[in-house]
Amino acid sequence: MNIAYNIALGIAIIAILIIHGRMLYQQSIGRRNRRKMEEVFTNISHELLTPLTVISASVDHLREQEPNHASDYALMQLNIERMVRLLQQILETSKSHSGELKLLVSQGDVMQYIRQTALCIEPLMHKRDQTFTIETKPNSMMGWIDTDKLDKIIYNLLSNAAKYTKAGGNISLRVMTNNLYDHIIIQITDDGIGISANKMKNLYHRFHDGEYRRMQAKGNGLGLALTHDLVMLHGGTINCESKENIGTTFTVTIPITKEAFLPEQVDENNAFDLSKTQSNIIDLKALYPEDDEPPMSAAIQPTDENAYRLLLVEDNEELLMLMRTLLSKRYHIYTASNGKEALDIVKSKHLDLIVSDVMMPEMDGNELTQKIKSKPEWNHLPIILLTAKTNEEDRKESMIIGADDYIAKPFRLGDLELRIDNLISNRKRIMEAAGKEPITENQQISPDDEFMQRAYKCVLDHLDDSDFDRDAFAKAMGASGSTLYNKLRVLTGMNITTYIRDIRMKEAKRLAESHSNMRVSDLAYRVGFKDPKYFATCFKKEFGVQPSEYMEAQSNGTATSQQMSASR
Repeated sequence: MNIAYNIALGIAIIAILIIHGRMLYQQSIGRRNRRKMEEVFTNISHELLTPLTVISASVDHLREQEPNHASDYALMQLNIERMVRLLQQILETSKSHSGELKLLVSQGDVMQYIRQTALCIEPLMHKRDQTFTIETKPNSMMGWIDTDKLDKIIYNLLSNAAKYTKAGGNISLRVMTNNLYDHIIIQITDDGIGISANKMKNLYHRFHDGEYRRMQAKGNGLGLALTHDLVMLHGGTINCESKENIGTTFTVTIPITKEAFLPEQVDENNAFDLSKTQSNIIDLKALYPEDDEPPMSAAIQPTDENAYRLLLVEDNEELLMLMRTLLSKRYHIYTASNGKEALDIVKSKHLDLIVSDVMMPEMDGNELTQKIKSKPEWNHLPIILLTAKTNEEDRKESMIIGADDYIAKPFRLGDLELRIDNLISNRKRIMEAAGKEPITENQQISPDDEFMQRAYKCVLDHLDDSDFDRDAFAKAMGASGSTLYNKLRVLTGMNITTYIRDIRMKEAKRLAESHSNMRVSDLAYRVGFKDPKYFATCFKKEFGVQPSEYMEAQSNGTATSQQMSASR
């Protein structure tokens, strides 16, 4: 899949260039510098559209060669479309600023076009469990519009409504005509967080941050500024009414008669195509086949039942889906879209490691880390934080509150997998080394060492009790099942059942060495096995020989090389 890797790398490089360019733009001072910077930024945007076209074509070629990776291709195409849309917004904004933005209107059914355009955007709301309604009065009406510009107006306003409306909220699009039938009025209403009076003052300024940081949503500060410019280009009006925590309504009025536009703005020969909307706005349903995809909160099971259990916490659904797909081949995966959901999973599931984004709604990654590390029953869980922040102070803050590792975005998933493996392997090595060092009477033991001593003694005290299972073990330790599991997993690399069986097997080997004349059935009962045959199977799996063979060799003092290796 080298083509796929090159595609991903290309998209990442383009994203970095865009972000870097925006930073330079914002940092430039003075009109002259700003104009020069804008020219450079516009040229970069133009140049980037070419490799994006090549990347998109490569995805299509790859789809033909290897058709079995539909969701991966959809994910690539979705992000290509997003990148293209951002670059187009940058170019359109630059053209508007320099007076080069032009209209080209053509005739067609305006109402049907707007309805189909809105239906293409509907998956944005569907994935957020939002209710979206469309109403057009009349249902059909001929008029003159620039479909490219109207697409951008509708997309920006509806995507903003979805972005600032919580899950389960309501969004509506109403389109009507005035009494003279020469204008259309587009109203987009939501019951989202609203806009403060202070924010309303700069609502249409470029790179205005709005509230997307508060909502932990994607934003670039161009959408509303460009929307305003496009409405003005039509000779129309745009108005916003909003109340905090109640909702927002944008009302756009634009002319639709041929006479409202200059001759050079009118294309009389080509009516617009009602199917064109399908290629302008990607259908997210291609990325999320509802019948095939398990719920995002469900655990995906690898073939190895002893695989480690990972919790992935990320509010970007595409990145979460990609990480889940790739990591589920080796780990049991649970997912959450924010820290609050993650905390519920930590409380109810047995986990070995957490990978979390930092910037998320409801509860961010730092707060999640702080809560987990402050609880004795969870504080041993390793946490890897993912963030788009590259500031050293941000990294220090996360490490101080207890994060075990910190990865800056963009990152390669292979690097994340390596960090996960390293954290797990390091903890195993530390505990193995600690287990080989005898503790002297005067030596002060750590809480983890004390816990392991109690756990070991607890199993030995119930060694011949075949009913001593994970629940009985947890009760005897005075801990919940999840706390005991988490502790043992981190400190020994084993789950509860495996830990009990490990001690039973080691004691069985010790007893076989010191009581070589014992019957295998008696040995099995002494270490808590009801079935001697099952015990013999476990013994051979653990040490490579049958218990009868091992005891006979011990009795004769002629252990084989295989048995000698089993005695280590």
